[in-house]
Amino acid sequence: MIVALIDSGLGLLPTSAWLRRLRPDLDLMLSLDPDGAPWGPRDERWVIDRVVGTARRAVDRGAEVVVLPCNTASVTALDHVRAELGDGIPVIGTVPAIKPAAAACDSVAIWATAATTASDYQANLVEQFANGSSVVGVACHGLADAIDLGDVEAARAAIAAAAAHTPSDVTGVVLGCTHYPLVADEIAAHLPEGVVLFDSAEAVAAQTLRRIDALGRDTTGQGTVEVLLSGTRGKLPISAASFDAGRLLLAAPSR
Repeated sequence: MIVALIDSGLGLLPTSAWLRRLRPDLDLMLSLDPDGAPWGPRDERWVIDRVVGTARRAVDRGAEVVVLPCNTASVTALDHVRAELGDGIPVIGTVPAIKPAAAACDSVAIWATAATTASDYQANLVEQFANGSSVVGVACHGLADAIDLGDVEAARAAIAAAAAHTPSDVTGVVLGCTHYPLVADEIAAHLPEGVVLFDSAEAVAAQTLRRIDALGRDTTGQGTVEVLLSGTRGKLPISAASFDAGRLLLAAPSR
């Protein structure tokens, strides 16, 4: 079975790596968009068309399940992708792990891109899931871009700046961009001891597997990884090798 994962950049790596660990026989199709990245600042209609078109091409190439491990793609285009592909193709989106963080911690910071931090989307999630906890948004300027470039020093500087703007009484930090789990250890090192990090990659992978099992089909594959770069077959960017998840996927047989 082929599972397609769609993001503009390396934000798809954490969920892809979890799928690789949990179900190593699945064939993964990783669709990145270097020509259009980043998606966050783009016009909403542009993002919808880009993500829907990518999902349609993935299914036409044999994908039976589509995952959007990207907050921008999920909030903007998830419903449109589901409408385009119909009920026969499970489409799994991503939501920042605000609910479990608020359930476990009295004071929570959401680290996200500047666009997401200022969005109604995040504000609505906080209103829905804060559950009485204090929740503050922290814009991580330049962090996702640094991760896409594999620029460890720039990522470290962006993390240090975000940590400096995080209230000292915070006990939980939500990694509100799917890129950020790739540098979770560095983020933890910049926060006070005992602060718990929350991200959604493992939960999205687990939900994907539940949806696959519910199909009742033979899911056995060859464990291959195919990479599409703005619709053209290619390889993961060399920057992926800077991260454990990237190295895991780079070591898989190609399709």
